[in-house]
Amino acid sequence: MSEFPIEKNLKGNNSTDGKTKDEYYEDEDEEEEREGWGSKMDFIITCIGYAVGLGNVWRFPYLVYKNGGGAFLIPYMMALVLCGVPLFMMEVTMGQLLTTGGIGAWDIFPLLKGVGFAAISISAILNIYYIVIVSWAFFYLFASFQSELPWGTCTNEWNTIYCNDVSLQNETRGSGYFRATNGTLYPVELGQSPAQQYWEKRVLKISSGIDEIGSLQWELVGCLLLAWILTYACLWKGVKQTGKIMWFTALIPYGILTALLIRGLTLEGHQQGIDYYITPDWERLKTPTVWIDAATQIFFSYGIGIGSLIALGSYNPYRNNSLIDTLVVGTVNAGTSLFAGFVIFSILGFMANELGVPVSEVVSEGPGLTFIAYPTAVYQMPLVPQLWSVVFFLMLIMLGLDSQFCVVEGFVTSTMDYWPEYKLRENRSLFLLVTCIIDFLLGLVCVTEGGMYFFELMNSYGVSGMCLLWVAMWECVAVSYGLGIKTYFHAVCTMIGFSPGLFWPFCWAVTAPFVSLGIFVFALVDYQHATYGENYYYPVWGEILGWFMALASMHWIITYAVYILLTTRGSWSERWAIVTTNKFDFEAKELKERRKEERQKQKLETLVTELTEIKSSIKKPDDDQNDEIKNVHAYDNIVYKPDESGWTRVEVN
Repeated sequence: MSEFPIEKNLKGNNSTDGKTKDEYYEDEDEEEEREGWGSKMDFIITCIGYAVGLGNVWRFPYLVYKNGGGAFLIPYMMALVLCGVPLFMMEVTMGQLLTTGGIGAWDIFPLLKGVGFAAISISAILNIYYIVIVSWAFFYLFASFQSELPWGTCTNEWNTIYCNDVSLQNETRGSGYFRATNGTLYPVELGQSPAQQYWEKRVLKISSGIDEIGSLQWELVGCLLLAWILTYACLWKGVKQTGKIMWFTALIPYGILTALLIRGLTLEGHQQGIDYYITPDWERLKTPTVWIDAATQIFFSYGIGIGSLIALGSYNPYRNNSLIDTLVVGTVNAGTSLFAGFVIFSILGFMANELGVPVSEVVSEGPGLTFIAYPTAVYQMPLVPQLWSVVFFLMLIMLGLDSQFCVVEGFVTSTMDYWPEYKLRENRSLFLLVTCIIDFLLGLVCVTEGGMYFFELMNSYGVSGMCLLWVAMWECVAVSYGLGIKTYFHAVCTMIGFSPGLFWPFCWAVTAPFVSLGIFVFALVDYQHATYGENYYYPVWGEILGWFMALASMHWIITYAVYILLTTRGSWSERWAIVTTNKFDFEAKELKERRKEERQKQKLETLVTELTEIKSSIKKPDDDQNDEIKNVHAYDNIVYKPDESGWTRVEVN
């Protein structure tokens, strides 16, 4: 470690610029003053809102459904314990220790600083397409105010003859056929639920393929614009405001999910769906796809590898107990995913019973699963289904927005911290506005008639899959083998004031990087061509576009390493020494924090001394003055101090 700069320049009690040592540190603290959370619970709730989002009620059930039900839960729990929770703590403690965003933090090992640029690239792609899900939820929300929910019947203009209206199937149930609205019998395999047709033919108006982009869906454009306006409104004042908003957006959804589960368990056929959910198909564990999807869902759900956790942690107090934060968020996140799985599969069991097909054939695989199964459940709710629909889609909106808040905040914080010369932090509101406008314009491609195909490319290539595994692996390499696992773990222990246990450095150095590497290799070996649903295969140019999205982030790690080696001056050995040397001084950081704590303690002691002197200088009034002083003893913070003119009322806070 390098010697602390102030210590080198001290002569006695004065530095070379004439300031005392205390004055130097006070000036330094003022220069580096950074906004923080309103309270510790604000940070925990924000992390819960970030981690518990649409990934839990949309992506997790979708992947369980895609991978054969209960078999998916086994690799999911393994990835959770060995990778997800440990990496969550590593990123949060890194931000807290270094007090900088997701790019500058990787100066701990400059050769792999490309990890930061890769993470911010993933964040940029995620900002573009993730909020589109919120726009879909807004569309359903506005549709919920109709006298009859439009996704419950087959009599609408967008419905086809293959719409399977369960109210018409009293005589055909169990026969293998369904009766269409025109009275014709068709095999149940050809049937589609009203909710599925509403989703595909009314909301998306989906085209035949990615090469048929079609026109903008102006209703969805308006919904997307509204989602971005809300995002900006909730972020422009900083993390203190965001932390307060998260109390509402992160907690309300649990009550709504509980109500939906209770209703789902009262529907006929729910047990069939739950059995599919919890019963593992052991044969599916032999396919790499299950393991890849489980690991990437953990990274996606916890927001690992996109820089947001580092940015959120950077606003924590230096002594914050990150272990408690990690355990709380990890438990809540995993529990919410499992809980949401019971909700949606109880509904899928009901739909399978109504349509007369196995659970695995109820709906087409895809992100729209949530916008088919959940609306069906809402339609079956008692009393006023419209009210339940409004409440449910408000929940989806809140879940989506609070995750979007954190991703955008992570992107903005990382950018502001890394390029301070552009004074982006001083102009935070304007920079945030420009970011939101650009992302809105880029996201318009996802609200065209062919937008769903672009959305799925971003979801399958740009953010999920191999790029997250790639970034997570190099994060672990930079911390564990670049900086050194002993050095980093010692710094974390010193920061939080105790050792959280050897489980964490073991996971950072062994399980997380090797599991990430192993699944990454499996993904390459077992690579499958891009598809949407079961029947649509992307053209070659569409698949190439997807790979460009993935490489937009993945290339930074190698590209930046080559760049810094070539541009650093000196011999090759000198260059290597420079690009592998930690630029942060953990000892200096600790010393500075201790001095800050000492000054705060001295100020508190001084204040107590002054209050004690004030109390001791107070003279009790004579008996004849008691009549003039009313209710003095009723106020602990009011005293009367004698002076030349008599008694002066003094308020002591």
